[in-house]
Parts: sequence; structure tokens; C-alpha cells
Amino acid sequence: MTTRAGFAALIGEPNAGKSTLLNRMVGAKVSIVTHKVQTTRARVRGVAMEGDAQIVFVDTPGLFQPRRRLDRAMVAAAWGGAADADVVLLLVEAHRGITEGVERILEGLADIGQGRTVALVINKIDRVQSEVLLGLTKDLNERYEFAETFLISAERGHGVDALRSWLAKELPEGPWLYPEDQIADLPMRMIAAEITREKLTLRLHQELPYQMTVETENWEERKDGSAKIDQVIYVVRDGHKGIVLGKRGETIKSVSQAAREELTEFLGRKVHLFLQVKVRPNWLEEAERYSEMGLDFKDGN
Repeated sequence: MTTRAGFAALIGEPNAGKSTLLNRMVGAKVSIVTHKVQTTRARVRGVAMEGDAQIVFVDTPGLFQPRRRLDRAMVAAAWGGAADADVVLLLVEAHRGITEGVERILEGLADIGQGRTVALVINKIDRVQSEVLLGLTKDLNERYEFAETFLISAERGHGVDALRSWLAKELPEGPWLYPEDQIADLPMRMIAAEITREKLTLRLHQELPYQMTVETENWEERKDGSAKIDQVIYVVRDGHKGIVLGKRGETIKSVSQAAREELTEFLGRKVHLFLQVKVRPNWLEEAERYSEMGLDFKDGN
């Protein structure tokens, strides 16, 4: 049996549907999916099997115009993920077309795309008419020489199988990089923190303090087979702490319950989850917080 294995990087603007596509490809939830932009902070690797090929997906943070250290570190991680991959997939939203952000990414591809396979993936195709799709496909292929173009709906699964089987054939021959039953190479502590952060994002909507992070401080395996997980939510201001806690602690209680339920399902066993909210005015300038998120502090300079 000839096996293949390699890395496929998903790049695109925030909210282009990269995390949804990753989760669809892998068949499990390994990347945080919300309607907030810039929710993916670290490069998340999801592993999908397709015949004799193992595709390791790198879901990069959305590429946008960085303003702060965290933004710059996220953008550096995104380009780093693309530069290390065997195949790069550029995701573009059908209904938004060629935005300024897409223009910037096309310029960046001119630098890192040399000598590597880059495919165009137009997502959310159910939102536009077919003639709009044809025009967009033509325009983008005139601006960059893509190896292949795929029209998909990551949310509904349309076109995803064709993309996965094409990817499998494009990867180099070689042994698998992960055990066959492994779906992600993120430590469980980080996945658990991401799940809690997603629940906070969904619950807080407009009020969400963007400068907020979640860390798994302690993970204890209990004799009865359950896990006790202690997490800290860091915010930069006292006022933000009040928002996260909510009236009479209702917000944090509902977030904790939702995160605990998902973690229980994900791990297949009972989870005891304890959340604390701490104010750290300068967490965005602490190298340790960045390494917890899988980002390089120096990239934010």
C-alpha cells in the first residue's frame, strides 16, 4: 500500500469559513466556530483520512490588517502556516467577492506560493447566483494561477468530498504523521480552553471583550474516570470582569454549563469544570499568554 501524508493550510479573511470547513473535513469539532471574526487564534491542526492518504489541516487565523501585538502575532502565524504547508487553500466568500483583504492575500501568495500547490476554494456558494460565481472564478484565476478551483458550501457540505479527494492525491508519498484515529494535534488543555472561549463568544455577542483569553490552569484525572478542569478567563479591565460574570453570576454559570456539556461529549466521560475570572491589564504583553495560545510573542513586534 502506498501511503500519502502532508499538510494543507486554509487561509483567507476572518469569517471566510475556514474553521467550518476544517470541522467538516475532519468530521469532528476541532476548531472554534462562531460568527465573531478572528476567533481562531492559534494554528489548529485537524487530521482527516481519505483512502490511503492522511491530510493534516492547518486552520490559520484570518488574515486581516493587524493593529496590535496580538493581531500581528496572529497574522504571522497564518502566513507561517501557509509557508510550511504542502498545499495551500485560499478561501473566498462568494457573496463578498474580491475585497481589499483578498487583494492583500493575493499579493502575499505571490511571495509564498512559489513552488507549492495553491487551490482556490470559493465558499458559501448558496448565497449568490451562478453567473456571479462564474465571474468571480474568472477574475480570481486571472489574478493568480491556481492549480484548481472548488465551489463549496462548508456549512452544508456541498463540494467538500471532491475537495478532500483532490487534496489526498496532491500530497507527497510517505508514512502517516499521526495515528489513524487521531483527529487533532492540539493538547487537550488547549482544546478545552478553546471550547470555553467559544461559549463565551456565543453568549456575550456584542458585549464581548475582545481582549479576553481562556487558559486551562489545572487538569486532574480522577479515580472514578472523570476529569476535573480548572480554567482562568483573563480580561484587561474590572468592567470586563463584570460582563463575563453577568448579573448574579448568571453569564459565567451558563457558559460553564455549556462548556462542560460539550467537553463531556467530546471526552466521552464526566467533566467537572471550574471557571475563574481574573483581571490582568497587561496580558496582551505577556509572552506566556501567547505560548498558551500557540502563538509566537516575538511575531507581534
